[in-house]
Amino acid sequence: MTLQQALGRAREILAANNVEEASLEGELLLRHTLGIDRAQLYLEFSRELSPEEEAAFWRLVERRCRGEPTAYIIGHREFYGLDFRVDPRVLIPRPESELLVEKALELARTRRITTIADIGTGCGAIAISLARNLPQVKIYATDISASALEVARSNCLEHGVADRVYLLVGDMLEPLPGPVDLIIANLPYVRESELPQSGPVSFEPRIALNGGPAGLEKIAKLCREAGAKLTPGGCLLLEIGQGQGEAVRALLRELFPSGLVEVTPDFSGIERVVTLCLTPNRLGARLAEGI
Repeated sequence: MTLQQALGRAREILAANNVEEASLEGELLLRHTLGIDRAQLYLEFSRELSPEEEAAFWRLVERRCRGEPTAYIIGHREFYGLDFRVDPRVLIPRPESELLVEKALELARTRRITTIADIGTGCGAIAISLARNLPQVKIYATDISASALEVARSNCLEHGVADRVYLLVGDMLEPLPGPVDLIIANLPYVRESELPQSGPVSFEPRIALNGGPAGLEKIAKLCREAGAKLTPGGCLLLEIGQGQGEAVRALLRELFPSGLVEVTPDFSGIERVVTLCLTPNRLGARLAEGI
């Protein structure tokens, strides 16, 4: 069987098993099996697979048909133009989360930002993407999971930012040594009742997905604690789920009545990122009173 024939057959099998983007997924699995890039794949389209290569490839296709995410099978995922190691200890980075990075870079162009905290960093994709684009900024990356931080550490080393991304284990803001200019967070926002029991997402760590009964438990907690960990004039960036924009906007306006709150949609038109920017000397009286 040639590479072209194998790819065509894999596409048919994956599509029959309701795998989205079957062509791309089959290609990723074949390239991983052979250890080649896309250009090599198409240059060698007419080459015959060895029996060992063929057996290894179909084992991967079978795993994907059983629902295991391709990113876990091949061990990496691209995010913001960089390649990140991933495994079941961490959530797989999503394209929509790149909007968080874009908004952070926008803020860095208009505000003085010297310290950033990435809360719930997982594999470190957001923190590392920011470190690569903001070389003068100190970045703290926290996660409640020590095993997730092991993955983040390997990615920091891989991308040469281990000396500027400080990995801290603990619950959200608790590990931070002091206030920062920007807090950025992609926290769990899936309603507990809506957590999938099958399919690719079911393979990902529940702790990184479960946002409680309304999907806002972790986000609301962070909003209530953020004032004590933001410098005067600091900003907060949150990724949210579909339909959560108004609730988060209202909470932030209640907690920070003098702050500027904005909700930005992703490319699908879904409200995806909430931005809070504090005025320099008013951190939100109600939060300061312990509310």
